[in-house]
Parts: sequence; C-alpha cells; structure tokens
Amino acid sequence: MANDASAAFDTLSPAVFKGSLADPFTPPADSSLWRKNFLLGAATASYQIEGAVDEDGRLPSIWDTFSATPGKVLAGDTGAVACDHYHRWEADIDMLASLGLEGYRLSIAWPRVMDAAGRPNRKGLDFYKRLLNRLKEKGITSFVTLYHWDLPQHLEDRGGWLNRDTAYRFADYTDLMSRELAGTVDAWATLNEPWCSAYLGYGNGHHAPGLANDRFATQAMHHLLLAHGLAIPVLRGNDPASQKGIVANIGRGTANSDSAADQRAAHLFEVQHNAWILDPLLKGEYPQDLFELWPGTEPLVLDGDMQTIAAPLDFLGINYYFRTNVASDGAHGFRDVPLEGVERTQMGWEVYPDGLRDLLTGFKKTYRNLPPIYITENGMASDDKVIDGHVDDAQRISFLKRHLAAVDQAIKAGVDVRGYFLWSLMDNFEWAFGYERRFGVVHVDYSTQKRTVKRSAELVAKFLKERKARV
Repeated sequence: MANDASAAFDTLSPAVFKGSLADPFTPPADSSLWRKNFLLGAATASYQIEGAVDEDGRLPSIWDTFSATPGKVLAGDTGAVACDHYHRWEADIDMLASLGLEGYRLSIAWPRVMDAAGRPNRKGLDFYKRLLNRLKEKGITSFVTLYHWDLPQHLEDRGGWLNRDTAYRFADYTDLMSRELAGTVDAWATLNEPWCSAYLGYGNGHHAPGLANDRFATQAMHHLLLAHGLAIPVLRGNDPASQKGIVANIGRGTANSDSAADQRAAHLFEVQHNAWILDPLLKGEYPQDLFELWPGTEPLVLDGDMQTIAAPLDFLGINYYFRTNVASDGAHGFRDVPLEGVERTQMGWEVYPDGLRDLLTGFKKTYRNLPPIYITENGMASDDKVIDGHVDDAQRISFLKRHLAAVDQAIKAGVDVRGYFLWSLMDNFEWAFGYERRFGVVHVDYSTQKRTVKRSAELVAKFLKERKARV
C-alpha cells in the first residue's frame, strides 16, 4: 500500500528538551496515582535482557537468526549477551525491589522452555520458577507475557505465523507454562504487540523474520490472534486464580489538515494500528476499513475462529509511545507528515501525552465490553550517560510525569486503568536499533554490565515511598 507505517520507526532529529525540573515527578494531591491499589511497576522482555542464547538447552529464535543477518540490526548488535539477566537475575530483582516498584512485567522465552518436539526443558523452566518465586518473596506482582516476539526458529522454518499450526503449538506451550507455573503468576498476557509481530515481522520486514508482504501481515495477525484465543481457556483451566489478558500497542493518528481526505487518512491510520487488533478481540470481527488500505488481503478465517479470538479478557494491556501526524496519500491510504518544532525522543518519536488520554477515552466509547486496562509499556529513549556516577535523565522525568498525568485524566473520565509499567526497568537490546537507544530507568554499561540507577528511577522510588507512608 502507499503509506509506510515503518516511517514511525525511522529516526528524526530529536528536539531539544526545555522542560523544568521543579517538582520533577510527584503527582498533584488529587491524582488517582496516589491510590494504593494503582499498580506501578516496570517491564522487560526475555530476548532484550536475558542473553545466554546457547545455554541450558535454549533453542535458536527468529531474533537470533534476524540479528545475526548482516544489515538487519544497527551496528550488527545481537541479543547474545544483552543485559546478561540470565546470570544476574537475582541482583536485578533485588534492584527492582529496592526501588519500591510494585509490579514486574517480564516475558518467557519460548525457545528456552521447550525442545523442538514440544518436550519441557527443565533447566529453562527452573530459571523462571526461581525468578517468579523471588518476586513472590519480595511481594512484587508478576505480569508474565508468554510471547514477546522470540518465536522458536524451528517453527518459523515451518512457516511461522503464516502457518495455522503455529497457533496450536502456542496453545501447547501455554499449557506447559501454565501447568508448571500455576500459583506463581499474578497475571498472564498471551501476546505482546501482535501489530509489531504481524506488520513489522511479515508486512514490511523491519523485524524478524523479515518478510514484506501485506497479505502475509493480515494472515500472520489472524494466526497470532487465534493463538491468543486458543490460549485463554487453557490459562483459565490451569491457573484459575490468575488474571488473563493480552498486550496491544496503540498509535494516535492526527490529521495534517481539516480536509476530509486527511481526516479519513487519520481514521485509517488508527484502524490499522488499533482496530485491526481490538475489533477482533472485543467485537469478534475485523474492521472492513482495513481492507480499504490493503485490498484483497483478507485472511483465511475458518468457522469459529472469531468466536475463539473474542474470548472474554480479565484485562487489556496497552503500550503507548507516540503519535503520528498523517495526510492522505491521494489514493486509499495515508502518509506520514512529521511535524516541525515538536519535542522528540532519541527514537525520533514525538512526545505527545494527550494521545494516550485520547485513545483511552475513545476506546471506552467504542468498546462497551472494554476490560480493565493496565498501561503495560510507556517510556522513552534518550542518549543517557553516566557522569560522576549519576544519570540525570531530565527529559524522561518530564515524559513520565506528563504521561502519568494523561493516565490520571483518563481515569477521571471514567476509564478503568489499574496500573502502569515503565518501559523499561533497564537499558536493553532495542530490537532493530540494537544497543544505541536507551529506554531504561536503570543505565546498563554493556561492557561491564554495571547497573546505575537513573534520576528518573530515584524519583519514582521517592514517590512510591511517599505513597506507602500515606496509606
């Protein structure tokens, strides 16, 4: 199609941050964030932090293959070592607890826990059991994502998410994990950001496995959502006390002008980024406008698939980072029109907190069965450096405060938002951008693996301490 959604991931020159550090984080007295039952945590993902890709029976994933392919990842970086979390997990959990963070969202590496025949890999399972038990000991709520993009390579060799059988293999994987880890997980998320898996992985090739075909994207999405739907009853049967949900990344699209064509373009942007995932989950159907963007790309849907996909959810995870300003492409799509003079992050993404509020309140109007929401990722990349043992990440502090204020506004407008996870706990492998982009509230020196708590994390910890003292 004419529009290029990957442009949102291209780097623009970040605008200079000119914010103030006066009262840099503490929310106002009437903020919903002071509620003791509003969960505030941090998130990571297995391939981005664990390393140890060849240890204890772990199999290759599509990201091992993709990142080892020349030209696919910035600077030729891979996740082979990453943050070495596989060996340093105890200290990392202690660090998480020392900051007073109440929740931890992590993912399980599918290639680490099962062999190619579907048999359990005990060493891999034991790693996650030890980690989850330590979280329980520390009183930290665990949100576990079953699939954060690291598909076993042997399944990709059989077609990956283009092969319907992968959805059934995911159900088998879910069955194993929920039986083995029952009672240690507070909330399960089946998938992280199926939009990225489907579109960036199979639609434009920006992510693993690197295929580029619109028809592939829609079929991969259908099989991803089918996998989710098949997994939900498995989770309910094996671990009934836990919450069950899914995590979707959402994008705010705004029109470059008041013209009908540009307004339609902004609508189509949000159809592609939001309704493509949320309509099947919450309405049991795909948005027909999607196929206006991609004519002739309707996926093969078998009888009963949409009912399976629309299984009731206990929560919906929302990941939000930026907005995209668009105009009509003159045909049936949209094109990005980057705004000038706006604040941007190291990724080139515009800082636009209002987009999060607007999307949340819009979803409440659109979906009558909207489940409780957790903001499962929100954060920004900046070129952070350790100076005299400290990292003063002023832009991130302002970013977090403004986005948390947007969440508070959505709550006051009636949206049931129950928690917020910082992305990320620590700097890590940022997919196609390697190690250059730093999203963490903890700095990682990749040459020594030294962790340095940034000023943003110190202020979050200070707020949590104040909140605990109030209640």
